[in-house]
Amino acid sequence: MFFLSRRTVSRHRSLYAGSFVALAVGVFLLGLAATATAATIAYDAPPGSTIAVHLPGGDGVDPHTVQISPTGEDASGLQVVLSMVGTICGFITIFVIASTFAFAVASRRREIGLLRLVGATPRQIRRMILGEALVVALAASFTGALLAQLATPLLLAKASYSELAPVKLEPASPWVPLAIAMGIGLIVAMLGARSAARRAGKIGAVDALREAALEPPRIGPVRVVFGGLVLAGSIVLLALIQPGTGEGVIPLAMFTPMLLVIALTLLAPLVVPAVGRLLAVPLVAWTNVSGRLAKSNVVAAPRRTASLAAPILAISAIAGSMVLTLSFAADASVATIRETLFAPVVVTDTGAAENLGERVLGTSGVSAVDGAIPLTVIRTSSDSADLEDAEGIDPAVAPRARRLEVLSGDLGALSAGNTVAISKELAGYEGYRVGSEIPVTFLDGRAARLKVVAIVRTAAEVNASMLVSQDLARAHAPKAQPVRWFVLPEPGVDHHTLLDALNNIPGARAVPAATWEAEQGQGVRDGNKLGLLLLLGPAALYSAIAIVNTLLMGSLQRGREFVTSRLLGATPAQIRRMVLWESTLVGAVALTLGTVITVTVGALIRNAMTDGLNQVPVTVPWITLLGIAVICLVLAAGSALAPTAFILRHSHPSAAAE
Repeated sequence: MFFLSRRTVSRHRSLYAGSFVALAVGVFLLGLAATATAATIAYDAPPGSTIAVHLPGGDGVDPHTVQISPTGEDASGLQVVLSMVGTICGFITIFVIASTFAFAVASRRREIGLLRLVGATPRQIRRMILGEALVVALAASFTGALLAQLATPLLLAKASYSELAPVKLEPASPWVPLAIAMGIGLIVAMLGARSAARRAGKIGAVDALREAALEPPRIGPVRVVFGGLVLAGSIVLLALIQPGTGEGVIPLAMFTPMLLVIALTLLAPLVVPAVGRLLAVPLVAWTNVSGRLAKSNVVAAPRRTASLAAPILAISAIAGSMVLTLSFAADASVATIRETLFAPVVVTDTGAAENLGERVLGTSGVSAVDGAIPLTVIRTSSDSADLEDAEGIDPAVAPRARRLEVLSGDLGALSAGNTVAISKELAGYEGYRVGSEIPVTFLDGRAARLKVVAIVRTAAEVNASMLVSQDLARAHAPKAQPVRWFVLPEPGVDHHTLLDALNNIPGARAVPAATWEAEQGQGVRDGNKLGLLLLLGPAALYSAIAIVNTLLMGSLQRGREFVTSRLLGATPAQIRRMVLWESTLVGAVALTLGTVITVTVGALIRNAMTDGLNQVPVTVPWITLLGIAVICLVLAAGSALAPTAFILRHSHPSAAAE
């Protein structure tokens, strides 16, 4: 049977070439993320660049010591990004490969029916199809893993000494990560073929010929049940996107569209005809015959349409949701900075100043200066150690220069002793309350337990997650100096005059608060662009290949249909127009569903991020979103028209009688 499977794959090279390319690219991306992650895990910091932190253990964990890089010079940031990239690529791979294999098998329904007619049993049909999937999967997985191994040094060289990995990364042993990537490729291929094989095995010897031209009008109850369950899970995730979610909004913005895409794909035979009919109304009115034929092809074959629309739906929903989420996150950051900062003037150190804080405070017209001392602490628990940003503040001045809304406790209780005020977000994640003690290790190697005296509203762009007294900060970081000062002028002092006086201080750069806020907001947007490129770049490339692959497969299998249409009197131009409108309509259906997902998730994300903020700007990256839609439509139309032109050029109407 395996021999027959190999011969079948060889015979249907054009049909399985797309599946091979899609799976090979998927394994390549997964393998690249896996080998790069292995390199970050294997990274060892240079001797003397880490601090030994003792973890007391508990709850079944033995006491032990871990090494922490105090400057954050490790590859943890790259690990997080790669894990998200792997998740997105893995989802796209599973989704697209299952769809392409199902489409490849469905397009051979007539052939499978003839095999049943000559005596093949359902079990033999299933074994043959699974064997074909195994042949393609082995070749594609090996190719993808080999390409990943060759590309890993290039990726690590590019990632080294970057913002995500400010260290030199070297390739680690590739065997385990590549084996995992190949295993995922094999499993995905077999699962995708298994579902299609089971359906093919149910085709009867007589019904096969009839179903080759028309799909069954109903979908199975198993598909409906699973689609309903996934949709219910999606609704639960949507309900979790609420104010106070904090940093959990980003994972929700990534995983919720994935579940919604799966649900809509499973229920596509119910959803696609309705959306297709609605979108085809203006098309039919404008084009008449070609548009009506395109509508009939899309509506009459919802499973085929769902397979063709799957990659477009996946990338448009996921990419659109992530683009909106990061844009709204930047809007929320700008609004948070504006509402948090009270001081009208901000002074930063250009690197050439001495005793800048004292000179700023001594400038005529300055009433007070809020210059926080930056401090990094290692917060420990029974089994983990995490770097936290802290700062030493003057409790009498800081609340006047910036918003430090106390939700519980007393900020004035900060003293030179081991006391700390923490953000609402940190308190919520770790379960801290006023009176709790937080075990920490300072970068000078000394350990302490900081008592929580206040919990303040989160404002990460202006306030650190942990606030201590300036005396405590100087005791553990005597050489640390503020990097920016929030300046409060005396009553009646002209701000422009004060800015001129402050800018005359060597090494000082004084700007209005609005200018500083805009610079911080732009920095957030620039960082989001980099993250978006890293997260969606590989997935977008793979989805583009999947779109081309799926549409090519669909068009190449319609040679007999096109020739028959020629025999009935249709001209090549009419057939090309029909294919153009059909591919455009398929893309429009997928983009419509993707837009619904994007708008729903985006609206909930914005509501969660902007809760409690006033006058939040609305920045919708229309160019990026429209670019995604246009590229998907162009790829869909081009991938359908190219093989159609080839078939029409090399076929003759007399071939319909063969």
